[in-house]
Amino acid sequence: MRVALMTAGSRGDVAPYTGLGHGLAAAGHEVTLVTHAPFRPLVAGAGVGFHALPVDPRAELTSEWGRSLNRSATDAGKLVKLARRARGLARLVADDLLAAARQNDVLLLSSSAAPLGCVLAEGLELPSIGVFLQPVAPTAEFGPPIAGGRSWGGPLNRLGGQVVEASVDLFFADTSRRLRARLGARATRAGAARRARERRGWPVVHGFSPLVVPRPRDWRPGLSVAGYWWPYAPGGDGLPPRVREFLDAGPPPVFVGLGSATVPDPQGLSRTVVRALRAAGLRGVIQRGWSGLDAAEASGGARDPDMLTVDEVPHAELFPHLAAVVHHAGAGTTAAGLRAGVPAVPVPVQFDGGFWARRLVSLGVAPAAVPLRRLDERSLGAALVRATGDPSYTRRARGLGTRIRAEDGVAPVLAALEQIGRG
Repeated sequence: MRVALMTAGSRGDVAPYTGLGHGLAAAGHEVTLVTHAPFRPLVAGAGVGFHALPVDPRAELTSEWGRSLNRSATDAGKLVKLARRARGLARLVADDLLAAARQNDVLLLSSSAAPLGCVLAEGLELPSIGVFLQPVAPTAEFGPPIAGGRSWGGPLNRLGGQVVEASVDLFFADTSRRLRARLGARATRAGAARRARERRGWPVVHGFSPLVVPRPRDWRPGLSVAGYWWPYAPGGDGLPPRVREFLDAGPPPVFVGLGSATVPDPQGLSRTVVRALRAAGLRGVIQRGWSGLDAAEASGGARDPDMLTVDEVPHAELFPHLAAVVHHAGAGTTAAGLRAGVPAVPVPVQFDGGFWARRLVSLGVAPAAVPLRRLDERSLGAALVRATGDPSYTRRARGLGTRIRAEDGVAPVLAALEQIGRG
């Protein structure tokens, strides 16, 4: 079948689908990843086609709007600003989503692409499957992940999830209505269309491990948890020579990176990170990422033998060589650390970061979360000492990593496609 795999967002919202797409292509499907143009290089060699969407997520986050997002003091404030922006961006990507859908037989939709993708599937009479990286369906077991996942108690957790669903319906309502009219589909409110899909048991396969987030007992039929989808990576050691040399020059270092998150003061944060690492007696591999961290800037431009600044480095190749991973608790980096079997110090920045950070702590592979807004040399240093000095964190991380690596997250998606093929 010709399969369109649609997603939108930052790198972490795209990279796992390169591995899923590669697995589907290896099984004989013709797969096209439909996402933002700057992520085209991620599919190189994966046997997957590419259909570009407009909008550069990094440019958005470094724009004045992105800087205002960083200045928001609360997650609620950030969510409001994100929602307003998403409403406008939806109109920009709608035409290209439609063009891609017309060229395929089935749509696989991330949670970010589902509000419009489901309209396209209905209007074009195409089958569709949700392929989500976060557990977005309401449940009494935890609060909405996009709001940090804090538990408010069963009834409020579920109500919070329903409020998030209704808000998403509202954000995409205008674009959905235009798409329906363009496709000649029956006019209906977005919320009513979503509830009708749920009553029909619209399938959603979740790309995370049930060892990390067990399937909630109160989820509706049709929602399943498959296991992680790992970003596609060609075989062999993909570490640059200077990274390999640094690893070989001393004890296992600690990785520090915030992925696609941006921060208001990269230089100040870099200084804090370097000081915390040194106070804990640890070497560091610091990834610039979209936040612009740089160990050299923290040392007045000098290069220090105990710190190495890197750009993009394959997590699957680097993480197994580390003592711990300090990261923003995005879904993808969280998964990479778990797969490698190393302890974590989560530094949640926004949205679902708080949810994944709580999961890491509850699993016993992280001593504590250190939210970015409360991060300083003392708090980060103390967490690093616990993560690297207490062998129980390493022991639990290794055991969990072994079990996670044995899972096959692609197989359930293939099974769902085969069921569609059988009619």
